Amino acid sequence: MKLLFLFILAGSNLLFADWHPDFESARKLAKENGKYILLNFSGSDWCAPCIKLRQEVFDSKDFEQLAHNSLELYDADFPRKKKNQLSKELQESNDALAEKYNPLGKFPYTVILTADGKVVKAWEGYPDNNSALFIDQLKSVCDVKRP
Repeated sequence: MKLLFLFILAGSNLLFADWHPDFESARKLAKENGKYILLNFSGSDWCAPCIKLRQEVFDSKDFEQLAHNSLELYDADFPRKKKNQLSKELQESNDALAEKYNPLGKFPYTVILTADGKVVKAWEGYPDNNSALFIDQLKSVCDVKRP
């Protein structure tokens, strides 16, 4: 039984892309591993397109494979419900990222960055409401332009 639990636990890590707990760790690993950073601005508890984007794209196996090979991930979340509020430090960090990369406050807003913070490509909303097309667009950016 313990062995089965360990296999399930190990396998569950393969099903979901690893999102970094802070932007700095994503930036550091992107630099070390020669990857891009996918910075996603979301309202995880109030923004319907953000929730749909996560469920249909970011939680998909195809995206997980792409992320594993080419991306370091960070979700700059802006929840509204009190029970989901972020720590003061994390909120301040997300605010600073929004000021720099999402000054118009669009949600969702997805940005591909170099490890040095240069914007490579950005998408407003859930592009074409089509997960396969969006993942293909992400792949083409990662394949054509290497950091």
